[in-house]
Amino acid sequence: MKELENFVKKLRNSGIRPTKQRLKICEVLFSSDKTFHFTVNDLATIIEEKSRAKISLATVYNTVHAFKKKGYLKEISIPGDKSYFDTNTDHHHHFFDSNAKELIDIDYNQVELKNTPKAPRGKSIKNIDVIINVENDSQ
Repeated sequence: MKELENFVKKLRNSGIRPTKQRLKICEVLFSSDKTFHFTVNDLATIIEEKSRAKISLATVYNTVHAFKKKGYLKEISIPGDKSYFDTNTDHHHHFFDSNAKELIDIDYNQVELKNTPKAPRGKSIKNIDVIINVENDSQ
């Protein structure tokens, strides 16, 4: 029951009404102890497989973006690919496996940056996200 209350609170804090479909989205996103990476299409498929519920892609998309805007999810854009979302909102970096099309977390302390450029005039650096592209070695 406490979990359901948390889901309702997250939805309301994100400015969206807690419907059965959105509660199913919350269940998939926030019930696991393990964080995960996904595209909106991936999430729609996972929801359909887990709950046998058909939720429109628009509802999934709008809910995910409302959660991102509120800070419950982190968006990771891969150049030339898609946007992925991460349920781990703590500061960390990623490997992107271009063969498997998946993100793998890298602990924040494992990446050391030197010679970070100064921000443009009137701007300050909010954070730095590092994405390291990897692929299978040639055989």
